Amino acid sequence: QVQLMESAGGSVQAGGSLGLSCKASGITYSNYCMGWFRQAPGKEREGVATIDAGGNREYADSVKGRFTISQDNASNTLYLQMNSLEAEDTAMYYCAARRRFTTASCLLLPSAYNNWGQGTQVTVSS
Repeated sequence: QVQLMESAGGSVQAGGSLGLSCKASGITYSNYCMGWFRQAPGKEREGVATIDAGGNREYADSVKGRFTISQDNASNTLYLQMNSLEAEDTAMYYCAARRRFTTASCLLLPSAYNNWGQGTQVTVSS
């Protein structure tokens, strides 16, 4: 059974930084795509960043150059480092995983993922 548990989010002023982590159990990273997604009030859930076992990363255009996704295979932990935060980054952030059956890149599409954490709130004040 796959379980994903995000660390506590937080509140930060615009321009600040925040790091999130997600502890995974019940998966083998080599067989999975891992990702961070977010959902702001009144908006659809959107992909933020994904990573595969080979370290290949995909980022949403809105966070490129500001956010970094990484993972520690030894501890089964996924990370998201967020720098230069903007008010528009305010959202509930979710860790997600899906079994990978091809060598295609890990999509930023939420509907492609079937394992989700409970989410953690990130609030950026301007």
